[in-house]
Amino acid sequence: MLHSTRSLNEVSVSKAILKGLASDGGLFIFDDIKKIDINDFYNLEYKEIAFKIFKLYLDEFSEEEIKWAIDDAYSTKKFGEEIVSVKDFKDYAFLELFNGPTSSFKDMALTILPKFMYLSKKKNNINELTHIYVATSGDTGSATLSGFNNIDGIDVTVLYPDNLVSKLQEKQMLYFSNEKSRAYAVNGNFDDCQRIVKEIAMKNKKISSANSINIGRLIPQIVYYFYGYVKLVKLGKIKKGEEIDVCVPTGNFGNILAGYIAKQMGVPINKLICASNENNVLYDFINTGVYDRNRKFIKTYAPSMDILVSSNMERLIYYALKDCDKVRELFDEFKKNGIIKLDKEIFKDFISFFATNDEILKEIENEYKDHDYLIDPHTAVALNVYKKAKVDKYALIVSTASCYKFEDAMNKCNVKFDMKNAINSISKIMNAEISEEIKNNKKNEEEIMEMVRCLK
Repeated sequence: MLHSTRSLNEVSVSKAILKGLASDGGLFIFDDIKKIDINDFYNLEYKEIAFKIFKLYLDEFSEEEIKWAIDDAYSTKKFGEEIVSVKDFKDYAFLELFNGPTSSFKDMALTILPKFMYLSKKKNNINELTHIYVATSGDTGSATLSGFNNIDGIDVTVLYPDNLVSKLQEKQMLYFSNEKSRAYAVNGNFDDCQRIVKEIAMKNKKISSANSINIGRLIPQIVYYFYGYVKLVKLGKIKKGEEIDVCVPTGNFGNILAGYIAKQMGVPINKLICASNENNVLYDFINTGVYDRNRKFIKTYAPSMDILVSSNMERLIYYALKDCDKVRELFDEFKKNGIIKLDKEIFKDFISFFATNDEILKEIENEYKDHDYLIDPHTAVALNVYKKAKVDKYALIVSTASCYKFEDAMNKCNVKFDMKNAINSISKIMNAEISEEIKNNKKNEEEIMEMVRCLK
């Protein structure tokens, strides 16, 4: 059973997945982080690891249902021969999470969340149409539209900040849009889109979410930290049981939170390195204990991290305080004044630094020069921050997207970059024709709210 970060009213995992956001505005969480022996994982492949972890948390789902969801989501058709790959070097390795349908780590959760929701609707005897509203800073939108394509009984509306995603990210969203499920460009930034989605979810019980506020997004992300560690052992980079550091480019805090949970479960992780871009609100929070969203929003070369309100931080705060009333008070106050103050001791497992726009481009150039390896701007943020952190253990750097999704930034770097070399999942988007009706997708907040009022 789960409950909100803001109350102890219990809810089943299937209902939490369907609801997305708790009615009180909190995020669903499990109090009991399961412990598991990493020694049981060394001979397992990705899907086998996923099965073991899902069994621990999806207590309503049968083994047959879990296996069906895994096999369908992580198929060769969607991910090729290697679901997650590792590119290793002397002191660090990249955990490549972009082998899925939209070439982003979001595919890791958003190919299987539709299966979880389909099963959850059956378990709760829900036959009516489910409406999913999603805010995106770039990659979540296309991964959601792709993942829920052809899922009966569910439609998707994606809200993204106009002119604040890459051209390829936007075209991906439009490519996967249709009459039933669509992406809309909204004036403002990601935080505006996220606020709208949360308000919609709280006011309308028919609305669910596929953002990382949904617990069904968080659980699948735990898996690749186990897999990444096991892979490093197989590659001979570390010994069994040896601690590693993990560096994660961080926006909404869901990915690194999954790493934190993996550490609590038993993955030998020393420090979780939170890598921020110039929208460095998380860097400040982790280093000072003060979260202040009242600052200038900066458009960077790593747009998926251009976020000032990181929703999943609420889950970490709950784990630190284990006090729903206190969490509710903190976020009621945060809604009013945009500030949270806590003892920075709650971040004892974390290190944080940030990378500037200039540093992003320079890191892409350096990695290409040193290893003949192209990384995207978000991974460049993580690599730059890993170097600033000066950790002394082998590091796993989470690589979150294909560099070919960020043509404008890559073309500013002194590297051998040619969009003709893009993998098939991207090249087919580049050459696709998008209808004028789909491209005519700008909506203001009032128009979005009117669409919701008209839902049946």
